[in-house]
Amino acid sequence: MASAATQSSSHRRSGNGGDLIVLGIESTAHTFGVGIVSSKEPYILADARRQYKPKSGGILPREVAAFFSSVAGEVLAEALAQAGLTVRDVDGIAVALGPGMGPALRVGATVARALASRYRKPLVPVNHAVAHIEVARFVTGLRDPVAVYVAGGNTSILSYSEGRYRVFGETLDIALGNLLDTFAREVGIAPPYVSGGKHAVDKCAEGGDYIDGLPYVVKGQDVSYSGLLTAALRMARSGARLSDVCYTLREIAFSSIVEVGERCMAHTGRDSVVLTGGVAANKVLASKVALMAESRGARHGTVPPRLAGDNGVMIALTGALALAHGVTIGVEEAVIRQRWRVDRVDVPWYPATLKDLSSG
Repeated sequence: MASAATQSSSHRRSGNGGDLIVLGIESTAHTFGVGIVSSKEPYILADARRQYKPKSGGILPREVAAFFSSVAGEVLAEALAQAGLTVRDVDGIAVALGPGMGPALRVGATVARALASRYRKPLVPVNHAVAHIEVARFVTGLRDPVAVYVAGGNTSILSYSEGRYRVFGETLDIALGNLLDTFAREVGIAPPYVSGGKHAVDKCAEGGDYIDGLPYVVKGQDVSYSGLLTAALRMARSGARLSDVCYTLREIAFSSIVEVGERCMAHTGRDSVVLTGGVAANKVLASKVALMAESRGARHGTVPPRLAGDNGVMIALTGALALAHGVTIGVEEAVIRQRWRVDRVDVPWYPATLKDLSSG
């Protein structure tokens, strides 16, 4: 099989001049990623990333920023090498400007501004949540789905309407990923990461049974997890069998978000649903979404683990769509937006995906 660089170089030589190539930078949380995509096959030309993993406890933004600063250059070089390109060969620089952790976002924004300015390339602002939806539409082929977006810092149910992705429901407090990670850390069962689609809570839940006493909270179209976390920790510390607590915690948390997702499908009349975001790698949650969709006779899809977590490919992909529709900003306007809500972002390309882009 040809290397990524060989595929890319061949692709550019055989193109007709209408090929759109965009470099994307992701730095919203624990991952510094650089992706490069093309509007023609093989579409994904490069995917390089480094993930910050604390030795203990949670993530401190200043430590993440320091780590990003130390690896940014090598990640960029690796992505360009994979694609067999230089920065001069790309048509635009896309960067995630939010939402996310301020110090981490600033590193990505600084790199993007420098590249855009040095090489005189258009700079494209990308909302991190929008990017998770766009990569889901791209890889699943579901153009007009309800999106169940679940990650460490975000949990929401989204659907397109009148030029933007609208929030049908969301967490009122902590995100689903944060719930699982915090519980795992507090009870000391394992480092809270997903591996092979299995979280530490999933591993602990094996052999567990459902027990009463933990709250199932759906308020209107929203979910709430902070009370569930508190109650689960209290139960675990009071002597309850930990596998039972983990199993019940997981079932309640997953079932509540799937319930809100089904409500959105019923309300909007959508006949498809995608699961995206870092927690989409969880096979148990994916199976629940699939069962819900199948019970409605609807189509469903899940982003593969490699693209479910934070990555530069999804930023480049969304940036290509935006650039093709004239969405750019000046270097001086590329400021981070830590609380940039998805429903504040215009998506003029919808329902097009990267595969639809070609000016040739």
